[in-house]
Amino acid sequence: MMSREENMDQFFGKDGKTVILPIDHGTAIPVPGMEDPIGLIEATSPHVDGYVVNMGLALAAHEALEDSAVCLRTDVYKPAYGENEDEGAYRVYSAEHADGIGAHAVMNMLYTHHRNEAEIFRECGELIGESLDAEMPVILETLPFSIGRPDDYTPENIGFAVRAAAEMGADVVKTAFPTNGSVDDFKAIVESCFVPVIVLGGAAMGDDEALLSVVKKAMDAGASGIAVGRNVWQHANPVAIAQALNAIVHGGDEVASALKLLS
Repeated sequence: MMSREENMDQFFGKDGKTVILPIDHGTAIPVPGMEDPIGLIEATSPHVDGYVVNMGLALAAHEALEDSAVCLRTDVYKPAYGENEDEGAYRVYSAEHADGIGAHAVMNMLYTHHRNEAEIFRECGELIGESLDAEMPVILETLPFSIGRPDDYTPENIGFAVRAAAEMGADVVKTAFPTNGSVDDFKAIVESCFVPVIVLGGAAMGDDEALLSVVKKAMDAGASGIAVGRNVWQHANPVAIAQALNAIVHGGDEVASALKLLS
């Protein structure tokens, strides 16, 4: 069994930064663009440090994932659908399950201010408790209220959510860049958090410059990396956009030079 530090190094060992490609959306939303997840892993792996996967794909794509860091999604997060209310996230796997399949981390949602906040916090706490024995780093994906609530992703709300996740015991915090936030806004959030903060990509933007600009702002503010999913695998050229994101995160490139990788 790897130590906690060795598992963290699978994601951050290159230079303290990471490019993570989440492909865990299949239990939550329709996934056009991800019809061949194993082929996606094989094509993007030169530019990606790690992947977030559900249990089924972790097993099916075991060989393709051999040279990458693997983060097991331990919960199912469900947005509202039709008359079904938003129940938030519910945990279905443990840190021990992750260790059993050779994963290097686990990821679970932490929604602050959600109507099911009490249960969500308890489940995250139980997962973190398990992780201490399993030497399994925990990435808490934290958002105010729920997913897809950009009006609620204010600097104040994001700042509280990030600090709450760190205080819960997360090894890494994944969150959104505040809507209409500045580099200084996010820098204050990162500096008030005592564990690495990585930025998610959210829904596919369809605007390469806008995506790369947000990532650049996040990195300039002190983020330790990114976890961008739909903006990669729903892109017309997933490999090229992964390469461009890598250039900003690991290479420190400006947006203009990263955009050239897409031409």
